[in-house]
Amino acid sequence: MVGKSISHYRILEKIGEGGMGSVYKAQDTTLDRIVALKFIRSEAIAGTKLKARQIEEAKAGASWNHPNLCTIYEYEETEDGSSFISMEFVEGKNLKSLIESGSLSIEQVKDYALQIALGMQEAHGKQIVHRDIKSANIMVTPDGRIKIMDFGLAKLAGRVQITKTGTTVGTAAYMSPEQARGETVGAQSDLFSLGVVLYEMLSGKLPFQGEYEAAVAYSILNSDPTPIIDHNPEAAS
Repeated sequence: MVGKSISHYRILEKIGEGGMGSVYKAQDTTLDRIVALKFIRSEAIAGTKLKARQIEEAKAGASWNHPNLCTIYEYEETEDGSSFISMEFVEGKNLKSLIESGSLSIEQVKDYALQIALGMQEAHGKQIVHRDIKSANIMVTPDGRIKIMDFGLAKLAGRVQITKTGTTVGTAAYMSPEQARGETVGAQSDLFSLGVVLYEMLSGKLPFQGEYEAAVAYSILNSDPTPIIDHNPEAAS
């Protein structure tokens, strides 16, 4: 893929890969700018609703221009049946890697939490619920700017639901109680997930844990997390 041209994009390098697809850094040869292209493999789309999710992500990200939200430029389908989203290329590190390095100060935690909240406020104001807020989906640029990424599970109010009632979406450790129960979610679910990220930033640990997803869900629904100050006494200041 690297070195090839797709539509008006020249692929420069691979910057991420998962079970369903890959993300590449690319040159937009029409507008002369660097972008990120998020592909979902054609075989992954077959028989699933991933294509619908990708289109919903494109619609969500194309509806705003906010400093704390990743902007989507366009959605395209290729001749081989795969599809991709062209989006803002964000340089930096994801928040999860910064947490794991133990490099966050209390002031940085406050600043990042505020920026995440401002980005969520913008999305919620457009009736868009992310449903997968987690530290791995939040980028921090070299100058400390937060960018919320990956609206692939986003739900737009008034649109047909992609996920059936009674199923869970999102990443288990960050899910709200209503997500864990497979119930309808709203903006409050994103706020709960932000609380989990805030706990993680301050303590370096996740508040709800388990060896498998059902155990994590049980913890979310039935357990109180260990007080943050037990992990980080400075958090009390």
